[in-house]
Amino acid sequence: MGITRRFLVPGVCAAMALVVLAPLFGRGFTLAYDMVFVPRQDLLPAALGLGTALPRAVPGDAVVSLLTYLVPGDLLQQVLLAGALFAGPFGAARYLRDETTGVRLVAAVAYGWSGFVAERLFIRHWPYLLTYACLPWIARAARTLRTPRDAATLVLVSAPAVLTPTGGILAAGLAMVCGGTRKLWLTTSIAVLLNAPWWVPAILHPGSTLSDPAGVTAFGARGESWAGPLTSLLGLGGIWNAEVVPASRTNPIVPVIVIAMTAIAVLGMRKLEKPMVGLGVAGLALALVGGTPVLGWVVEHVPGGGLLRDSQKWVAWWALPFALGFALGAGKVASASRRGRTALLAAAAIIPVAIMPDLAWGGWGRLASVDYPQDWAAVRQILETSDHPGDVVALPLGSFRQFAWNGDRTQYDPAAQYLPRTTVVDDTLVVDGRAVPGEDARAAAVRKALAEGRDLAELGIGWILVEHGTPGRISGNPLKPDERIYHGRWLDLYQLGGPPRPDETGRPPKAPVITADVLALATVMLSVLWLVLPAGSLGRSSSRTRE
Repeated sequence: MGITRRFLVPGVCAAMALVVLAPLFGRGFTLAYDMVFVPRQDLLPAALGLGTALPRAVPGDAVVSLLTYLVPGDLLQQVLLAGALFAGPFGAARYLRDETTGVRLVAAVAYGWSGFVAERLFIRHWPYLLTYACLPWIARAARTLRTPRDAATLVLVSAPAVLTPTGGILAAGLAMVCGGTRKLWLTTSIAVLLNAPWWVPAILHPGSTLSDPAGVTAFGARGESWAGPLTSLLGLGGIWNAEVVPASRTNPIVPVIVIAMTAIAVLGMRKLEKPMVGLGVAGLALALVGGTPVLGWVVEHVPGGGLLRDSQKWVAWWALPFALGFALGAGKVASASRRGRTALLAAAAIIPVAIMPDLAWGGWGRLASVDYPQDWAAVRQILETSDHPGDVVALPLGSFRQFAWNGDRTQYDPAAQYLPRTTVVDDTLVVDGRAVPGEDARAAAVRKALAEGRDLAELGIGWILVEHGTPGRISGNPLKPDERIYHGRWLDLYQLGGPPRPDETGRPPKAPVITADVLALATVMLSVLWLVLPAGSLGRSSSRTRE
């Protein structure tokens, strides 16, 4: 009986991950919206924060690049997704390790089977899923932070969360409040070091770090039902993209259940640390501010304010106290009942699944795996072996594609990850038919040059990749038949005549950016060594050597 209880919670967590991701297991890539994995991703300057755009995917792209030298990209994608969907609910259960198995089981399901997980999975924000999975472990490590070994543990459980600036901020905020004022110097130091790979190049970026306020309205949190944005956010939903919202979230009864779950969660939050609950409420407030003139002013006038525009993501801070509080509250209600305690806890664990069954089986078909057409490998080989200099520009201009070979799913252009050379992809986003300007000065220059019919070689471009079978048109007619060196069903590759000029678009200086990367990596590696080879053992070994 004891063994059964011991493995019940991790078994349920593994089962939830399997039920959601089962259609993806096997060879192939899941490509849609922002999730792009390729067989092998080269380590290019932009992955280290040395590109012309702001470092929004730093250091995540660099980590993926290094890992795909060891593991095929499709397998890596599956491992990351499965690990995130297992570790998150298991961490929530571990946070309540002193509670009964039933209460811990409720916490695991409430945290793992949530609107945040569903919507971020369907929009393929896999780094946010990793961050979400790390939050319970970060909270627990920061709460028990006393020794250097505890600090090393906090570093390691935070490392997967800091692959993007947003993830780094979410992780840092939770670690600081859970660590308390006495340990603020340590949690702040860890946050500064681990996040250095993105904040250093962001600060040193020669271009503007301001964003267009048009993105505030486009990316603000939205209501999913008659109850409006607040109720959606309380239930960990409310993402800006209606296409990725599970259909069950629009059920009229769901807001009523969410309000009831919130009431139970508030009852259980009395047993949680007040700073964690306070941060959760702050996350709710920040999510609600999205889409308002207040946030618009911040994005337009405060450097780096663009990180706030997808405001729903900050509800991740609310997710942990909500799930833990709901579990503790359900346990309190069950304890007050003379009969059926186990049945009440079982019902509480079933509620999150019952109100959102369409998270199962890859969102009932939303997620699927495909293979890249052979054209992509052929173009990559040409660019690897050719001596002709210059970077690549992908046409037609646009961040997103809808390839027939991928079922016409909306997906981010994979050229920048798949090709072995720096590839310029237009970063203008179109939301509800409204264009939100991008932040890459070089992409803007290429767009202007195409419109004016100027030579792209002036911008350091030596190659043009034309992607077929996706909406969009090529303006400016930059293509010359005699320059085409590869023609396939899905891709054409053009080699521009003459050597391209060096690109003069501003980039951050290399030395401080590389230093920041090295410091972050050293922090992680030293933490691993500290846990594997404790200082005491090293000291005893040194003493024996001197004798």
